[in-house]
Amino acid sequence: MRVAIDARELCGRPTGVGRYLAGLLTAWAKSDDARRHHWMLLTHAPVNVESGWNASLNVINGTGDTAWEQFALPGALRSERPDVFFAPGYTAPLTVASPLVVTIHDVSFFAHPEWFSFREGLRRRLLTAWSARRARKVITDTDFSNGEIREHIGIPASKINTIPLGISRDHLTDRLNDGRNDPVVLYVGSVFERRRVDRLIAAFDDVAARVPGARLEIVGENRTRHPRLDLEALRLRSAHAGRINIRSYVDDATLARLYRDASVFAFLSEYEGFGLTPLEALVEGVPPVVLDTAVARETCGGAARYVAADAGNRQIADVIIDLLTNDTSRADVLRHADEVLSRYDWARAAAQTLSVLEEAALGR
Repeated sequence: MRVAIDARELCGRPTGVGRYLAGLLTAWAKSDDARRHHWMLLTHAPVNVESGWNASLNVINGTGDTAWEQFALPGALRSERPDVFFAPGYTAPLTVASPLVVTIHDVSFFAHPEWFSFREGLRRRLLTAWSARRARKVITDTDFSNGEIREHIGIPASKINTIPLGISRDHLTDRLNDGRNDPVVLYVGSVFERRRVDRLIAAFDDVAARVPGARLEIVGENRTRHPRLDLEALRLRSAHAGRINIRSYVDDATLARLYRDASVFAFLSEYEGFGLTPLEALVEGVPPVVLDTAVARETCGGAARYVAADAGNRQIADVIIDLLTNDTSRADVLRHADEVLSRYDWARAAAQTLSVLEEAALGR
């Protein structure tokens, strides 16, 4: 079987979809079942391809934007004639002739159009809906997103496969009583309005006032639009500005150190398709604080502390402070980590995704 993949999200600094695809590719490179097939990665810039398996790279001139997807990518697909085309990031070319499998991680642009400009929201809704209806199979990350896709796009349940993401558990540690934890609150992820980073900064003022030496580390590109959040201005208005550090990007080594040094992970998002970073915190023995949503309950289970959607800054701070200062509270969360993390395995996710691709390619 010849599998073509839209791999543009691997270019530059991969986040979100790029990390999802990288996890699948790494697992496929180690899988005897996957190595029976030929894999073609289609990008707009060079990327590293793991050696030792049947994968090739095709760099197509362009910028990797919607125009590249709709006009440059179809020409390459016509030339390659794959048995199946895998689009891991919501949308695919309108003119793709090959059987299509598309992964839709969430439908926030349907559920909350107010978070997007009119033009951007319309583009996302039209292309995602068309791709989902055109596809032989749709993949999503959670049962929550499965239901959202059926509700907003009208795709039948039989066409949608829920395949949870994977996560490496190589570094899972017991940090309850090791004496190394500084009072550090960590946030990692692109900054969207729905993730309430402004509320986290405001709540941290109360945390810093009550916990000596507490620091807040925020890592993520500011992608807010409506309204645009000026994170640096919010930091400077804080009564404890010197204890808040905001970075749009850090390298892998620095990110790993931040996870290891953190005491609490705060992710107050009101809408996600999955939410990977709270689970990455769990791998490092860091208890997450998340907003109480259906998808957070599905993914984190008992291995998180939940904050009500209408909670005030003081209530958010109270939960964070409890986990910073109370070993019993930390233990109550972290004792569920093994059970929760066992659900997320890249080898399993890759095997299930490969089965969907093989099913979609039947008859080619």
